[in-house]
Amino acid sequence: MSAMIPVAEAVERMLERVTRVVQTEIVPLAQGLGRICAKPIQSPIDVPGHDNSAMDGYAVRAGSTQVGDQPVIVGTSAAGHPYCGAVAAGQCVRIMTGATVPTGTDAIIIQENVSVSDDGGSITINEPVRVGDNIRLRGADVSQGATVIGQGERLNPVDIGLLASLGIAEVEVQRTLKVAVFSTGDELVSPGQPLQSGQIYDSNRYLIGAMLQRLNIEVMDLGRLPDNLEAIKGALTDASTQADAIITSGGVSVGDADYTKQALEALGEVGFWKVAMKPGKPFAFGRLNQAWFFGLPGNPVAAAVTMDQLVQPVLAKLAGEQQQATLQLSATSAEALKKRPGRADFQRICYWQDEHGELKLKSAGSQSSGVLSTLKLANGFAAIEQERGKVEPGESVTVLPFSKLLR
Repeated sequence: MSAMIPVAEAVERMLERVTRVVQTEIVPLAQGLGRICAKPIQSPIDVPGHDNSAMDGYAVRAGSTQVGDQPVIVGTSAAGHPYCGAVAAGQCVRIMTGATVPTGTDAIIIQENVSVSDDGGSITINEPVRVGDNIRLRGADVSQGATVIGQGERLNPVDIGLLASLGIAEVEVQRTLKVAVFSTGDELVSPGQPLQSGQIYDSNRYLIGAMLQRLNIEVMDLGRLPDNLEAIKGALTDASTQADAIITSGGVSVGDADYTKQALEALGEVGFWKVAMKPGKPFAFGRLNQAWFFGLPGNPVAAAVTMDQLVQPVLAKLAGEQQQATLQLSATSAEALKKRPGRADFQRICYWQDEHGELKLKSAGSQSSGVLSTLKLANGFAAIEQERGKVEPGESVTVLPFSKLLR
């Protein structure tokens, strides 16, 4: 009988085995959203590319300008249309936000702090002005050669805008992962078809596929397979030559008809297949030809929890993404939570901030691994330690807010 391993050990063992895909591709910047940067990106230019004005006002020489002075306006500097002449003492230049600071000036006095003469040819300085006032220096945002995107970062909208501001039109990204997904079980029926006695709809394949789409992964939907060892072996063999990873649901428990684990043992290797977690104990990890294998439990909530807590970090490393620390909060339980020592428990909960700013939580309802509706109602997991027992009202509990896979 295989012993259960702790959740942290399961993740660590998988991460030790997996290495990122080596293939990369170059895509247009507009197609880079959600892709994983394959190498660090350095800025080819300074941003801003010149000293420019942070406000509408007048460019002056601060060292030779006093309150009450009346410098003559010798020109205008607008964004994209700089003033190209030199500015002497006793002169100033009308300047707009973002415009290049003219040669010979070192400060911008905002327009609210001056009075313009009736003929518009000069101004009167009404407030003191110091060197550097209201000037954004060249390279103050990004300096040429600075790393702006690190290897393994998943590009977000701000990253796309930043790269565009640097004139970068293409990015080298990791190849998109291909993950094959199928469900097993004679009792499963595709949505849209009538149910016969003893049948249920196949929700896991749709759930897992949607979660993978959140990770920008190419999903190979292999459909439903019957409880037939040879059929499962054939599907696994075909998928292992096309995909980077295979994810199945069902067939990894200890029942007579749980053939997926048997097929994997016959064709490849099983790293482990029991994890000390609830829901999700019957979880298998292994290797088949070029593909990594993840065998999820058949109950839908157990499949979702293991996908989120166990599979997600491994796929991230496989895809070349930087490992991200999991956000953990501490909350006070507003009610008792049932729990037996022996397995880490990921209970569906609702957490909120009360009127005193304290984080509270309560159960989202049924914790049965077959009840998806409470996963919909919840906004996070109460991660209750493996050896901990029942949680009493008022006790502190670790909260894991739902990741993007479940939101």
